[in-house]
Amino acid sequence: MDVAASEFLKDGKYDLNFKNQPNDGAHAISAQSLGDLYKEFVKEFPIVSIEDPFDQDDWSSWTSLQSSVDIQIVGDDLLVTNPKKIAEAIQKKACTVTESIRAALDSKAAGWGVMVSHRSGETEDNFIADLSVGLASGQIKTGAPCRSERLAKYNQLLRIEEELGNVRYAGEAFRSP
Repeated sequence: MDVAASEFLKDGKYDLNFKNQPNDGAHAISAQSLGDLYKEFVKEFPIVSIEDPFDQDDWSSWTSLQSSVDIQIVGDDLLVTNPKKIAEAIQKKACTVTESIRAALDSKAAGWGVMVSHRSGETEDNFIADLSVGLASGQIKTGAPCRSERLAKYNQLLRIEEELGNVRYAGEAFRSP
């Protein structure tokens, strides 16, 4: 579930009606209420992963949710492969490949899973498929297989599997791919 909550934070509240105009703010809720809503969803539905459940600067809500559910919480907007942000997150957009590898190793050392992710404005270059396999991340986020730049990544993963043999889908084993 990719929430992208930074997109609907307004005046310290999460506006669940942010796409509808006019909007009187009647559906704006606190971070605590949003966290409670996620917990209800996790109990009710087979959710194994929530991406960007809170604003990228709402550290306390991130840590509260992470400690209260036994699912993967992905910090795409929170961390965006920034080693300094990852170091900060362990204690309380752009980078080089070397920094990405360092960020992945630091994350794994902290007991986190790693998901290699595309960014908007992608090209048909399929390097992130190789990076995902090379890091043994077990997960890649490259969007629905509906456009050539996305298919290029999935096709590269298939070529890698043909060469290396059967691979295991992370699924519920996402914490230890």
